[in-house]
Amino acid sequence: MQVTYWLEHAWLGTHAEPDVLLAVTDGRITELRTGVTAAPPGATVLRGLTLPGLANAHSHAFHRALRGLTQVGSGTFWTWREMMYSAAFRLTPDSYFDLARAVYAEMALAGITCVGEFHYLHHQQGGTPYDNPNAMGEALLAAAAEAGIRITLLDTAYLHGGLTRGGYRPLEGPQTRFGDGTGDRWYDRWSQLKGGDQARIGAALHSVRAFSDRDGYRRFAERTAEVPTHIHLSEQPAENEACLAVHGRTPARLLADSGFWRRNTTAVHATHLTGEDISLIGRSGSTVCMCPTTERDLADGIGPAPQLRGAGAALSLGSDSHAVIDLFEEARAMELNERLRSRARGHWTAAQLLRAATEDGHACLGWPDAGRLEAGALADFTTIALDSVRTAGPPPRLGGETAVFAATAADVRHTVVAGRPVVRDGQHLLVQDVPAALAAAIAAVHE
Repeated sequence: MQVTYWLEHAWLGTHAEPDVLLAVTDGRITELRTGVTAAPPGATVLRGLTLPGLANAHSHAFHRALRGLTQVGSGTFWTWREMMYSAAFRLTPDSYFDLARAVYAEMALAGITCVGEFHYLHHQQGGTPYDNPNAMGEALLAAAAEAGIRITLLDTAYLHGGLTRGGYRPLEGPQTRFGDGTGDRWYDRWSQLKGGDQARIGAALHSVRAFSDRDGYRRFAERTAEVPTHIHLSEQPAENEACLAVHGRTPARLLADSGFWRRNTTAVHATHLTGEDISLIGRSGSTVCMCPTTERDLADGIGPAPQLRGAGAALSLGSDSHAVIDLFEEARAMELNERLRSRARGHWTAAQLLRAATEDGHACLGWPDAGRLEAGALADFTTIALDSVRTAGPPPRLGGETAVFAATAADVRHTVVAGRPVVRDGQHLLVQDVPAALAAAIAAVHE
């Protein structure tokens, strides 16, 4: 069955084009025609600027329960982490499904059509596996399906409680829910996960703090060679200092020596890198996922994104801890943070930032056929209003600049996944009251 959309303005990768006809068959774009000055009979009209669907390349769904709470008082990444562990301790497969479904619905309202879920909350309190050892991961897959978006489940190996100058620490307290005991046991459980039409299974190492070379970096890399593979990298200076003390190498070099970096690997954050680290990641063609709103919220620092891009790394974006869920803000912050650091403007064009939020984000999640408006691509797209109080005024030909430097998630009017509307006129069609669903799910976490 063919569905036709008429787009008042469409982002075609380099520019905004008016009057575009887009035909969809079996979830893919089969035709894209410009210069169609009026919507043909039966076409769905999308007024505003239609963009490829946004890819949220780094998410921890349960962190959404912490929004606002981490703003009370001061503290550091490490004190925030204790609050995060407390939330993780309370979740069950049922409550995690409810929370994730609401969070993914919030993402759809923000124009996100695909999420990379960095998932390490695997087992029961105390670390005993559920009867179904992937009950928590399957809850996330089901939640994304009910919210109407694609998901890459980045199932995560998390075997140690931290790394200090004295070595690796055991999992303690809520962390015991994260661990499989050994890399082989993680692999056995991971191998049982199944994807689907709108779900793919990827893999992750939590960090060099939580997985050691003696656990088998090289073996992990070999086992995950065919899937998207992610890792938190050099998020904190303390991580680098401990790795140098124990291994005599930075985390990036330690991983490189085991063949970890390749085109389907993604370093998340990569905030505190050496020049050699940047070269290693760039030469490998790996992607770096920047999460600016989380990195500033936790006072982590500003990563060397321009240097990574110059070295050859692709860039993607994630909302991580969900201080906000707004990929336009993440893209904007990439440029504005660098302006503050360098006191110069113009590090990225709007087109480059939109590519990070769309095409390159999808590619690092294993969806290389998404993130573009062109024939053959997956029919995932989102439309922002050009007449809101934020976006009114600039000429439509500057739609890319308007999207990146003026729009917010509140300007999303429509979201389409596989050719099917998920959000229409700002309303989610599958989760009827997203704020109420969020409030109820978060309240259950804190009971």
